Amino acid sequence: MKDELRAFVLDAVREMNYDVSEVTGDTDLGPAGLDLESLALADLAVQLEDQYKIKFGDDDMESLALMTLDEFVDALDARVSARAAEATA
Repeated sequence: MKDELRAFVLDAVREMNYDVSEVTGDTDLGPAGLDLESLALADLAVQLEDQYKIKFGDDDMESLALMTLDEFVDALDARVSARAAEATA
């Protein structure tokens, strides 16, 4: 699942016209790396919510910008897994 999530995130960011050619798992999403603006993070969150039926709160946006790609994918994986567990409960 993590590979799928990573690919989805990179494709979404690429479609927003960000250069992901040299992005690694250690690349920050925020100013120190990809430099995703708050609008881009919100757009990414909406795409993830639509695709994986997970939710992000307003407070989540600030913490997302501080994560690396790997940290973000790990957090997404945890949310997707939690949602799947709730759906089967």
